[in-house]
Amino acid sequence: MHSPSPLPLVDLPVRRLTRGDLVACADLSEDRGWPRDEHRWGLLLSAGTGYGIAEPDGTGLVAACVVTSYGPHLAAVGMMLVAARHARQGIARRLMRHVMEETGSTPLALYATPEGQRLYEELGFAQVGRTERVLGRFRAEDRPAAVTTRPAAADDLQAMVRLDLPVFGIDRTHLIARLPAFSDRLRVAKENGELTGYAALWPSGDAHVVGPLIARDTATAKALVAALAATTDRPLRADIDARHEELLGWLVEHGLEPGSRTAVMTYGIEDLPGDATRRFAPLTIATG
Repeated sequence: MHSPSPLPLVDLPVRRLTRGDLVACADLSEDRGWPRDEHRWGLLLSAGTGYGIAEPDGTGLVAACVVTSYGPHLAAVGMMLVAARHARQGIARRLMRHVMEETGSTPLALYATPEGQRLYEELGFAQVGRTERVLGRFRAEDRPAAVTTRPAAADDLQAMVRLDLPVFGIDRTHLIARLPAFSDRLRVAKENGELTGYAALWPSGDAHVVGPLIARDTATAKALVAALAATTDRPLRADIDARHEELLGWLVEHGLEPGSRTAVMTYGIEDLPGDATRRFAPLTIATG
């Protein structure tokens, strides 16, 4: 008897991922030349829903992605990765179509690399903005920051959620509540008892990433970045909303170099909700 012929990869079943898939997800990141980022995968798999296609021989994952839901008004798709050996075989399209079926009428958002942007456009996504990555050794300023910041305390979390809501236009409590454990550093800016900004610093490979970065204005954003940079000797990385040209210029002046760009894309909604003037950097979880 002949054994049945194996299914084409695009016909393999998509399954839900769990924290038990953490190492396989990190292997996939490494396979594509990204940092392993087990730390970030752990956050995403606990705060969101992972989807993956397993290798037929049981040796890991063909592809994976994570959907972070913010209720009926928005879900973010991130970490869309296909193993290099299976690239350009329609697998990302298959996985993305599955996600779109699973999320139904919920609008979607994602951050697309140049390689992925055409696929998402073919699936009906539209570009609504972009982010610019900067990376390098931050050079501190000689003079003190114009805005005072301090490490976040437990009783700052509620104020962070209240500030975050109008900035992102969605309730991100389930992510913000995980930031103290996820971040190596978490700082806030306050004026007259009112929270005016917050920012987190977390590890990725040999770098430290700044994000989210929420601030009333550019001066507050600069102060938060400078304060976080002073706490690490690792290279600094940030994905900054390209509309914030002053902050990007300042970061480059202080030693960071421009890197890759990503397209901010949405499906089923004309633009991201919230207030982009105060949204300097997301918790960068939605690149694919």
